[in-house]
Amino acid sequence: MEERTIVVDGGALIGGYSVIEYGIIAREITTGEHVKICGEVSARSDIYIDRWSDIAGAVHANGDAYLGEFVKIHGKLIIDGDLDIGDHVSIKDGFEAKGWIRIRNPIPVIIFLYLYLSELLRLGRGEEVEKALEELFGDEPDELDIETMIVPAKSRITLSAIEVARPVHIGNNCRLQGNIRAESLSMGSDTILFGSIRAKDVAIQKNSVIHGNIDARAHVRIGRGSHILGDIHARTINIHRSVTVDGSMDATRGIVIEETAEEAEELKDKAEESKAGMKKSRKKKRVRLSRRREQFSRLQKKRFGHRTVHERYIRRRGKRHD
Repeated sequence: MEERTIVVDGGALIGGYSVIEYGIIAREITTGEHVKICGEVSARSDIYIDRWSDIAGAVHANGDAYLGEFVKIHGKLIIDGDLDIGDHVSIKDGFEAKGWIRIRNPIPVIIFLYLYLSELLRLGRGEEVEKALEELFGDEPDELDIETMIVPAKSRITLSAIEVARPVHIGNNCRLQGNIRAESLSMGSDTILFGSIRAKDVAIQKNSVIHGNIDARAHVRIGRGSHILGDIHARTINIHRSVTVDGSMDATRGIVIEETAEEAEELKDKAEESKAGMKKSRKKKRVRLSRRREQFSRLQKKRFGHRTVHERYIRRRGKRHD
């Protein structure tokens, strides 16, 4: 996130009835119905805006554009490819399209697929149905863009908060601003959040920074090297021993300090080395003490003959009794 724009390396998919108080820059942008975007929208490829959506700024696409009916654009529309536009579309500052312009209201793709497959099944062409499904979805896992930003329906992303009624998954090397309110939160590594977190369960991977508090109704888990510039409240807390927490930690069912298997093995080796070193040190100390005793004994014999100090003491006591 930048000051006024959400920048995504991959695509952006925004569910219906969502409100985004930022502009969006992504590879490919798709919005559902009744989506409101309070900024400019720029796609490096195609852009799909469903009906009754409202864009507060300009819209630019390096590929094709598809606008549903009753879409409002309070800026200029610039399309490098073809433009498919529905009825009653409002564009305040006009538009430019280098490709073909088609004014129509095409049937939604999902309904077309449903009718097509239903007709094939009615005609008894089951093999053609399987072939069509394989062609449509057979390569889906390979083509899936893991960097796509997906915003569930009825979500709100404002300048101060990110409110989602579903689980939130944040990737690696992200930068976000706003207090997150979600059902649950899973954050990747090397991510920075300028805000607090409120959810049922919170999981944060390594080397992440949270500039705020974490308030969870159930469980919190924080990976190594992370930094929490606030308080942590939860039912249970699992935290790596290298994590820095500037505030307090409050867990009604306990706090567990964790370490990885490699670190545990390393600590075990260090403990064994320390134990072996202590034994070696004690042995050296006993040897030095024995040598000092021998040196002292030789010195006494040299000064007083073969009689030691103890022998002289016994001899003197015997003379006194006589």
